[in-house]
Amino acid sequence: MKTIEVDGIKVRIQIWDTAGQERYQTITKQYYRRAQGIFLVYDISSERSYQHIMKWVSDVDEYAPEGVQKILIGNKADEEQKRQVGREQGQQLAKEYGMDFYETSACTNLNIKESFTRLTELVLQAHRKELEDLRTPASNELALAELEEDEGKPEGPENSSKTCWC
Repeated sequence: MKTIEVDGIKVRIQIWDTAGQERYQTITKQYYRRAQGIFLVYDISSERSYQHIMKWVSDVDEYAPEGVQKILIGNKADEEQKRQVGREQGQQLAKEYGMDFYETSACTNLNIKESFTRLTELVLQAHRKELEDLRTPASNELALAELEEDEGKPEGPENSSKTCWC
């Protein structure tokens, strides 16, 4: 659990890390169902880990809710001398899947805060309409009540005061 601030809003996020291990595959499917944002992470020094991203994207598409926000992460950017996956490859894959892309280093803290902040922003943007819709019905109900009250009454000074519906 971590609380981060985005656009002046404090957001509490819950993070699950399976490290891509096969033994977690059965439980990750359960976590997908409630996920609002997902990092798909590969190791830039491992072509094999990069190749597994396509499988993880497939799982996300199958098990996560529609509209879940995703970001592709190339981790271990501090190990440039061991690089097997070029930055351009990561950017291209992210573009194909319609995701943002970051290269990060958990070791040096490169782009860690930025990527978490961006994913949180994407989730908030995706749910902003839902939040607005939650606020709107009360004002819509009031407007509807006023319309219903006015309906069928002749216009004129005798009907200018309204009765309370409470």
